[in-house]
Amino acid sequence: MKELFDKYFSVIEDTRCQCDVDHKLTDVLILIMCAVLCGLDELGDIITYGKEKKEFLNKNFNITKTPSKSTLSRILNMINGDVMATCTINIMRELIGVDGEIIAIDGKTICSTAKTDSTRKKLHIITAYLTNNGVTLAQLAVNEKTNEIPVLRELLEMIDIKGKIITADALHCQTETAKKIIDCEGDYVLGLKANQGNLHDEIKTYIDDCIADKTIKVETAQTLEKNKDRLEHRICYKAPDLDWLESKKDWAGLQTAFAVYRKTTTPKGVSEETSYYITSLDLPPEKLLSIVREHWKIEALHWLLDVVFSEDECRILNSNGQKTLNIFRKLAIAFHKNFISGLNKKTKPSLKNNMFKALLSDNLLFEIISQRL
Repeated sequence: MKELFDKYFSVIEDTRCQCDVDHKLTDVLILIMCAVLCGLDELGDIITYGKEKKEFLNKNFNITKTPSKSTLSRILNMINGDVMATCTINIMRELIGVDGEIIAIDGKTICSTAKTDSTRKKLHIITAYLTNNGVTLAQLAVNEKTNEIPVLRELLEMIDIKGKIITADALHCQTETAKKIIDCEGDYVLGLKANQGNLHDEIKTYIDDCIADKTIKVETAQTLEKNKDRLEHRICYKAPDLDWLESKKDWAGLQTAFAVYRKTTTPKGVSEETSYYITSLDLPPEKLLSIVREHWKIEALHWLLDVVFSEDECRILNSNGQKTLNIFRKLAIAFHKNFISGLNKKTKPSLKNNMFKALLSDNLLFEIISQRL
């Protein structure tokens, strides 16, 4: 197993003077990876983990030394975070695979990168996420959310989207983005909001009028899900056609528009909202509703980064360190989710609980890391 990680991590440039290096770069990265897999990503916790798990690290990865906190900090600041992300993504691709139809793309700001200095720009990471198995296919960082639009198109060039469905929120409902996806032989499902000029209002008015007119047949599908005290009712309404839409010619591949109504009931009350979408696909409303639900998984990933790892509370301000820890957190979430899904148990542990178990059990951690080897 060590050879696998050495193969990928060895391409990362080590700019330290090799004459006095006490800790191999690949060893330090493997140490960080193992600690993050156990839910630890604070520097002090990683060092403590290395000291307490000397036997495990030596036996499985031939790591004999634990760096100091200052050494670990310097290494995280030194390595190229973008190269580190690419190497870690390749590990995920090899160990988990890239099977799946839907690629959700969304951005997340790491707030801690701007906490101590109001003039410092926040680090915003855009992720292409394979919703079927939780593998990050590619990611790019920008310093402003508004820069996300052209970066998404750059991200598309880094992955093979032929035959895949790209989902993205309303920020990316742009004619150039739609054309890029179609040119790359993919399909799209894009959210609609007021930032598309008249398009949102035209689609909304048309679908709402069709629903209200009982003489018009509108294809629908609905789901009802209950999770503890939360009840969510969803209805998908597929527009009968788009031949009337003058701007249709501007949107490469555009075939369908649809709406998703959501009614959520909790002990705190009832909330309702309707979202509108355009897509290059002509599919039944059941499938369209399923695709929209799949996009939620990348939002869940971002939620887990904050809830499980408290990413926004991380004290590391250097962007290289943030990018490295961010991709290791994503690797940890993907590894654990795939491991848990493969358990033959009625009651399965939560992600956070499974990480805690991995911290307590070296055998479990080794099983999680090597599950696909």
